[in-house]
Amino acid sequence: MPPAGVHPDHRPGSGQPAVHPRPEEGTGTRARRPAPHPAGRAHLRKRRIKAVIPEKKDQAANRKKKGSRGGRPVSHDADLHKERNTVERLINKLKAWRGIATRYDKTPDSYLAGLHLRASMIWIKDLTRTTR
Repeated sequence: MPPAGVHPDHRPGSGQPAVHPRPEEGTGTRARRPAPHPAGRAHLRKRRIKAVIPEKKDQAANRKKKGSRGGRPVSHDADLHKERNTVERLINKLKAWRGIATRYDKTPDSYLAGLHLRASMIWIKDLTRTTR
């Protein structure tokens, strides 16, 4: 009988490791969201993780309202933010197709074929839009 709160099929040591390796200098690790709290930003700086997303307007206004005690603005890479937005929009277009969003396909090969088919449909649609 497993202890209370533990699923009977739980195997110790299964799943993802609890500790992730530290990023090395220049590996390109980026934060997915801006850290609004100064302690969170300090933690990211200590681990050499750069922000990709700019801080929100209301957070910037609140920081500026505090004056010199508000800290410095969060620096972010605008070019990487544009690339990230492009990738996210493509993933959303792919997931608009129900077979990809729900993974109805049972085998990896058929799922990959569906991804290729949907990506080519998106590509052709974008080609016809730009050549008008």
